[in-house]
Amino acid sequence: MSRILLLGGSAEAGALAEQLAEAGIPAVYSYAGAVARPKAQPLPQRIGGFGGLDGLCAYCAAEGITAIIDATHPFAARMSNTAVAAAARLNLPLIALERAPWERLPGDNWHEVADMAEAARHLIGPRIFLGIGRNELAAFANAPGHFLLRLVDAPESPPLPRADWIVARGPFRFEDDLALLRDHAITCVVSKNAGGSGAYAKIAAARALGLTVVMIRRPEIALRLRVETVAEVMGWLAAHACSQLRGV
Repeated sequence: MSRILLLGGSAEAGALAEQLAEAGIPAVYSYAGAVARPKAQPLPQRIGGFGGLDGLCAYCAAEGITAIIDATHPFAARMSNTAVAAAARLNLPLIALERAPWERLPGDNWHEVADMAEAARHLIGPRIFLGIGRNELAAFANAPGHFLLRLVDAPESPPLPRADWIVARGPFRFEDDLALLRDHAITCVVSKNAGGSGAYAKIAAARALGLTVVMIRRPEIALRLRVETVAEVMGWLAAHACSQLRGV
């Protein structure tokens, strides 16, 4: 009997979890624990890290995991690389469900950078919207300007000096983000190239307002099988990972 480990956290992971549950495929949904109140899933859930490569391998062996689906955020490079290494060590099939990155469109004014440290050196103007989550804000602690943060959970203490924040969970609408950037007199937007539609509104709003977007390129991840749709993952499962399961 197969059992799938779904490394989640993305919108695509939630859609895949629904498909796995509907098909009756035994699976467990793993959250990294970065959000205080993660969205409930139609699968058994675990929350928190594994303790590196050895911990992930031990978990897979103890739980009878027979295949790994990496549907984490495109910037969760450490977890993704660990999953690739664990699959190789345990000889488990692995597939990554990863949405395509955003492409520059006419009217976009992007300054592409490699990482957060480089982003902090290329801020434009006095009021910066950091649309990057909370985990890497420290890179901007000594950067000039006043910051607007959008966070999923309210911080217990100010996450940055010279910062305001709002608490909201996507997906976000273009009209709302356009008003947000205008109301706060934002002069520059910092964003990860996350892809997808849930967080794209700030990019479209920046284009409409003629603002510079400091766009952080995706990190390098080890070579792996990668697809962009839930249907492709389900087809892969049927062909390679759990064809003996009822309903697949």
